[in-house]
Amino acid sequence: MSSVELFNQKLKKKRLLILFILFLLIIVSFVISMNLGQIYLTPTQLFKTILGFGTPKESMILLDFRLPRIVISLLIGVGLAVSGCILQGLSRNELADPGILGINNGAGFMIVIYISFFQFENLNHLIALPLAAFIGSALTAFLIYILSYRKNEGNEPTRLILVGVGISAAITGAMIIFTIRLRPDEFQFIAKWLSGNIWGKDWNFVLVLLPWILILVPLAFTKAKILDVLSLGEHLSIGLGLTIEKQRIYLLAIAVGLAASSVSVSGSIGFVGLISPHLARRLLGTNHTYVIPGAAMIGGLLVINADTVARMILQPAGIPTGIVVAIIGAPYFIYLLMKSKI
Repeated sequence: MSSVELFNQKLKKKRLLILFILFLLIIVSFVISMNLGQIYLTPTQLFKTILGFGTPKESMILLDFRLPRIVISLLIGVGLAVSGCILQGLSRNELADPGILGINNGAGFMIVIYISFFQFENLNHLIALPLAAFIGSALTAFLIYILSYRKNEGNEPTRLILVGVGISAAITGAMIIFTIRLRPDEFQFIAKWLSGNIWGKDWNFVLVLLPWILILVPLAFTKAKILDVLSLGEHLSIGLGLTIEKQRIYLLAIAVGLAASSVSVSGSIGFVGLISPHLARRLLGTNHTYVIPGAAMIGGLLVINADTVARMILQPAGIPTGIVVAIIGAPYFIYLLMKSKI
């Protein structure tokens, strides 16, 4: 066996070990989050309740309230992280993120328009909200793509980021104007949504979000090699026979679908798609075969723990999860901005 093959084997084992450790950390965080809350459940109570031997009160706390919210937090983290991973791969810029590019705001704007004309308490509308969010995110992504595109240059990464930031600001202004006509309860819902409050907290929301994650994340994983090629640059990608625009549109649709479905349930949680892929690359290298699952697990880990902290602060109401993520993410974004060439 040559030294190169030996090195590759060691590198692969190291990467798999890191992924396994991240998986164990998610399980640990999951269990801790099930224990913590306004009413503390001991490990014994938790184990008995999971096996079906808990008291009615313990079963209601864990199975009806706490567990679905933790599962939703995990799904949201996975969706936003993989979306950010794709966007960073497409733009070749580690500052790309669904929130920073305005994709989250596009989803929020369409949700504002939707609830202006429909009530959102009905389950049918819970299913429609991700679709509305997807339309808003898709239109925003299309607008960013068109405005940042230059003939013979394509989508230059820095221009893509700056156009996204500008459109995000414009959408925020338009959203504020539209919220004026909302009823007080609808306005309160949007205000919480904008702050990153996970408003979907029961199993119905899990069933709404789960299909998007189960379908789109594996699709993203199948495109890992394509992202590796795109990261080499446009000219080299064309030289290798890659149909760049077709692959970009396909990957962008996956990223938009993941971000839109996640924020439709979670509210506008930012920075997850920024931090998770960056940390995954630092731990696992640039190979997207490992970066995508690594980013997914880091994103899930981040949102689960952020939501646990958010639930514990100012009980019983708690604070929006997005605020906790922002406290972590804003300094990290400044750090990346100082390192970048923008």
